[in-house]
Amino acid sequence: MTAHQPAQPVPHHPSRPGVWAWATADPLRAILAAIAIITVLTGAAQIPFGGQVLPLIGADPTPGMQQLFGTVGMFMVVVGGLLLHTLLNAVPSPEVVLWSGLQKTGAFGAVGIGVLNGVFSPVALLVAFFDLATAALLFAYWRRMSGSTGSGGTAGGGTAGGTEP
Repeated sequence: MTAHQPAQPVPHHPSRPGVWAWATADPLRAILAAIAIITVLTGAAQIPFGGQVLPLIGADPTPGMQQLFGTVGMFMVVVGGLLLHTLLNAVPSPEVVLWSGLQKTGAFGAVGIGVLNGVFSPVALLVAFFDLATAALLFAYWRRMSGSTGSGGTAGGGTAGGTEP
């Protein structure tokens, strides 16, 4: 396996349905994949264009603020990419879904605190509530995954070999 192959690739079948069939087979998973793509793209945009984006959410584009905003953007790319990667696998990782939900919950809290402290204007709450809604969807998907695997979706939920004693 190379670094460019998914850990659990979807087998290639000549009759394998396209993206539309994949999305309609599990709409929640498809919505989360779309959100992951949005997260990667917006995070990537924050890195070079933070100076232009910060005033839109009511923040001063100081060099320090631009650096922090770019750093947050880099983490958005990483977490969004990881989430997308697992959602595209044949069997997504419940741990990745759980931790992505926790990241989105933390982002909601961080932006909310930024608004309360006057760092961001109230318009930034649109981003915060999008993150909160995404977190709710991720937790719903995680619960569904956890119920179907019987492992509870946590690291201690099963044995290392994947078989029960």
